[in-house]
Amino acid sequence: MSVENDLPNEELHNEEEMNEAQAAAENPQETPQENAQQDEQLVDEYKDKFVRLYAEFDNYRRRTNEEKLQLMATAGKDVISTMLPVLDNFERAIATNENLDDITAIKEGFQLIYNMLKANLEAKGLKPMESKGQGFDSDLHEAIANIPAPDAALKGKVIDDVEKGYFLNDKVLRFAKVVVGQ
Repeated sequence: MSVENDLPNEELHNEEEMNEAQAAAENPQETPQENAQQDEQLVDEYKDKFVRLYAEFDNYRRRTNEEKLQLMATAGKDVISTMLPVLDNFERAIATNENLDDITAIKEGFQLIYNMLKANLEAKGLKPMESKGQGFDSDLHEAIANIPAPDAALKGKVIDDVEKGYFLNDKVLRFAKVVVGQ
């Protein structure tokens, strides 16, 4: 016979209740108040995470805006520093031209300065637009006048450049102002 059979029914019943009480103590049933407290703690945790994440994003946005402003403020620094020698050469040429009577020397001096300026700009990605004799393209040209074409082959083509257009790194920096043949 087993030990359980030796015990009276009442003691057996009490033992079962004690086992249930122990199980309940190990896995307590939550009361609605305890459940609400846990929910409130979860909400507080999520609110805290949200506030921290929002603050972090706000700091990131502010920092990137400041970096953009700083970049824009110093973006021309490189171009300007390469233009300073050209300015210096112009100042020297003006000072020298006051005492010169030789026109060819003045012309050569200005041609040297022009070549220096052009080389500096080309090194930064500037390319002149060749428009004369090309077909009119509204993506590249700005028509400021239409004149009768001197030749039938020049109809719809650029006859003259009034103001040269330029590309900067293969994007249009300035549209060419042109005269188009009709």
